Amino acid sequence: MTLDRRNFIKLLGGASGLALTGQAVAQAKSAAVSAGSAAEIMPKGSARRVVVIGGGYGGTIAAKYVRMLDKSIEVVLIERNKEFVSCPFSNFYIAGLMPDMQALTIKYDKLASNHGIKMLHAEVTAIDPAAKMVATSQGRLAYDRLIVSPGIDFMTDGIEGYDAQTPEIFPHAWKAGPQSALLRKQLQAMKDGGTVAISMPLMPFRCPPGPYERACLIASYLKKHKPKSKLILLDANPDVVSKKPLFVKAWKDYYKDNFQYISGQATKVDNKTRTLVIDNFDDYKVEVINLIPPQRAGNIAVASDLTDDKKRWCPVDAVSLESTRHKDIHVLGDATLLPSDGPAMPKSGYSANSQAKFCAINVVALMNGKPTAALSAINACYSGVSETESVSVSHVFKLVGGKIKVTATAVSPVDFSLGKIEKAYGESWLKNVLTEMST
Repeated sequence: MTLDRRNFIKLLGGASGLALTGQAVAQAKSAAVSAGSAAEIMPKGSARRVVVIGGGYGGTIAAKYVRMLDKSIEVVLIERNKEFVSCPFSNFYIAGLMPDMQALTIKYDKLASNHGIKMLHAEVTAIDPAAKMVATSQGRLAYDRLIVSPGIDFMTDGIEGYDAQTPEIFPHAWKAGPQSALLRKQLQAMKDGGTVAISMPLMPFRCPPGPYERACLIASYLKKHKPKSKLILLDANPDVVSKKPLFVKAWKDYYKDNFQYISGQATKVDNKTRTLVIDNFDDYKVEVINLIPPQRAGNIAVASDLTDDKKRWCPVDAVSLESTRHKDIHVLGDATLLPSDGPAMPKSGYSANSQAKFCAINVVALMNGKPTAALSAINACYSGVSETESVSVSHVFKLVGGKIKVTATAVSPVDFSLGKIEKAYGESWLKNVLTEMST
C-alpha cells in the first residue's frame, strides 16, 4: 500500500508529544549506565525503605497505604512531574465540556506532608535489582522493596515513518496534559464541514473504552458546534472491544448523521506531507486526526528488564504483584500482566487504585514476615456517551486457583435510563479518587 494509492488521507493539524523508537530505548540504556556512577542521595541508614516509582493512580496510593499500614517503613515516591493530570475524564475536556484541566489535576505536597512520604521529583534512569538501587537524574538511592507504577509508553515501530515529530501533526492525547490541550485546540480551529478521524490501536492498551468514549464526545461537540462536520472512528480491532451494545446504541441514536465506524489500522505516516495510510479505508480528506499508537509498559520497565519477552507488559505474581523477573520489585497499574483466568483486569485508573492497595498490604506483610492477602479487587469504568449521559461496566476480580478471575459483572441498562445518574456517579468517583491520591 502506497501514499499515492487507495487508503490515502491528507491531514492538517499540529500537536506535541514524544514517540518511542528503538533508538530512544538504546539512549535510555546508555543513560542508565552513566547514572550508575552518580552520587547516592537520601542515604537509607538503618530504616527499612520502600521506593515507589510513578505518581499516578497506582503509585500515589501504594506509597500512601504503605505508610498508613506501617509508619516504621520509610517511603520515597519518585515522580518527574510536579503535578498529575488524570487521563480518565480528559475526553470531556478535549470535547469542550470542561473549561480547563483544573478538575483533572492534583499536586503532591499534601500527600507527602500528611503521611511523611519523601517526595523526589526526578527522572528514573535505571534500576539495579542486584544492588537494590534506583538511579535518577539527581543521584542514586537504595531500597528494600521497590514498587514500580510506570504507566504506558508507545510502540510505534509498526507505523512506518513515525518519529518524535509525528505527534505534532497527529496528536495521541493518550497521556493527559499538553496533548489533550492540543487536540482540543485543533478541534476548535477546524472549520465547519471538516472531518475528524480517531485511529485506535489493537488491544491491549490503556483504557479500552476510551477511544469509543472520545468518539461519542467529539461527535457530540461537532453536532452542536460544527453541524456540517463528521467523525470517523478507525478501529484496529475487528470489532468494538468494550461496552459494544452501549456505544453502538449511542452512535446509532445520537450520531447517525455525523459518525462512521470503520475497521482499519494505521500503517504509515509522512510528517512532511502530513499524510497517514490506514488499512481498509477509502480516500477521505481529514482536517484533524487523533492517532493513538499501540502501547506497552513505560520506558523504565522495559529498560530495567521487567517486561516479558515481547518487551510489552510486566508479568507479576497474582498475590503480591511481585515481578516474576526480579525479586523484591512489585509492578502495578497499566504496565502489569497478571495471570488471568478469563478477561484480564482492564488497564484503568480504577484497576491501578485497587491493585495499589493490595500491593501495599502485601509489601508490608512481606517486610514484617506475615501472611499475604489474596487479591480481591474491583474495576468500575464510566464512559460518557453524550454531554449529559454516561454508561458503565463494573467487575469484581478475585484470586481463584492462582489466577485472577472475574466473579461478578454489572453493565448499564442499554436504554440509557440511568445515563444522567451514572454521569454524576462518574464525576463523584473522579473527585473522590483524586482526593484520595492527593491528601
